[in-house]
Amino acid sequence: MLIMRSLLPAVAEQLFRDIQKAYQETSQIPDDLLIALKFVFGPCALQALNLVDQHSVTCLSSSSGRKAFQVIGGSGRLYTCFVSCHYCPCPAFAYTVLRRNEGPLCKHILAVYLCQAMAVTQEESVSDQQMSAVLSGTALP
Repeated sequence: MLIMRSLLPAVAEQLFRDIQKAYQETSQIPDDLLIALKFVFGPCALQALNLVDQHSVTCLSSSSGRKAFQVIGGSGRLYTCFVSCHYCPCPAFAYTVLRRNEGPLCKHILAVYLCQAMAVTQEESVSDQQMSAVLSGTALP
């Protein structure tokens, strides 16, 4: 079962649960849930779905239990997102989410949540040393 973060509004958490249930049953997201996704998250919903379709989300995990998500953005740039603290280093997150408070998250973090709900996240095991480099921002792309 998907573990949701308390940083999202209850309506978003329920939407992800509904997407998870529907996708498990039919391998599709029904139109009504796609409309709800667009309503709750605005323009970044379609962009996030495109990232999901392109298999752009990878969950890195180390033997010590640390996890980080890497998302290849539309421009090809790699973003390391931290869902546990609800953070993405992309300019849209800084401007739209933090500065203007126009939405709860950027397309990269939304793509991570969608991949988790749909159980389609790419998985990659890394050493603790590699994870430290990723978390400190010193990892080579």
